[in-house]
Amino acid sequence: MNDDGKKNATSEAQFVLLGFSDWPQLELVLFVVILMFYLMTLIGNLFIIILSCLDSHLHTPMYFFLSNLSFLDLCYTTSSIPQLLVNLWGPGKTISYTGCMIQLYFVLALGSTECVLLVVMSYDRYAAVCRPLHYTVLMHPRFCQLLAVACWVSGFTNSALHSFFTFLVPLCGHHQVDHFFCEVPALLRLSCIDTRANELTLMVTSSIFVLIPLILILSSYGAIARAVLKMQSTTGLQKVFGTCGAHLMVVSLFFIPAMCIYLQPPSGNSQDQGKFIALFYTVVTPSLNPLIYTLRNKDVRGAVKRLVG
Repeated sequence: MNDDGKKNATSEAQFVLLGFSDWPQLELVLFVVILMFYLMTLIGNLFIIILSCLDSHLHTPMYFFLSNLSFLDLCYTTSSIPQLLVNLWGPGKTISYTGCMIQLYFVLALGSTECVLLVVMSYDRYAAVCRPLHYTVLMHPRFCQLLAVACWVSGFTNSALHSFFTFLVPLCGHHQVDHFFCEVPALLRLSCIDTRANELTLMVTSSIFVLIPLILILSSYGAIARAVLKMQSTTGLQKVFGTCGAHLMVVSLFFIPAMCIYLQPPSGNSQDQGKFIALFYTVVTPSLNPLIYTLRNKDVRGAVKRLVG
């Protein structure tokens, strides 16, 4: 039975992404809204990357990690949103078996990488606020590069584990994925066997990549809050609240939806609710990150003026 299921999956060589087909009247509206958010994501994140490269005043650890986050968000949305737009626009909602494997791998890899990168960014803010005299030593350029590499390697390694075990699971006769992209919980629902071992593995690693980073981030900001309360300078307080407040907002927009999806078994999720939560963190959050970091950022405004001038 297991072998037959695996043969059927590969012989049909495609999945049907049901997406939002239960609401056909919403598909055109969703297409327009998602396309707008996707264009905002591309423009905003490319703007941050280009500006950080061109302006020497932004060659700091904070903007190095912010450029990594922008590039990550570009890749993250591009791994799923173009396929979603194609499915919303036309009647065909299929994705090849290989395409589904690739999409699953990159969506999970980039999401895991972002969890770790947000921890590193919080450590950078901790060093800047709590250890200002040692900041240049603590956040040496070579060390920053190593931290960035560690973020990417850990995320892609975690994804390789889940992708491998997910695609070993034999599937039932139909290949209709009740989601708008290939995601681990959605694919496990298609299995013909008991997937509790897969669900447990997913919850354990999700705890490592979601709960532990969140605890570390909150610990960093707890130390920052204590340091801020001791500050006498109003200007210093405003600068700390500006940069740290932006980072905390990004953390909230990313981690809260991720916990709703990955820290409970697939059977415990309402499928329709899960789709809209996933739509939020794959479409809305990456488009808001550039606005959150640049809207009240004097360094970025100064860089734009220098670039234009």
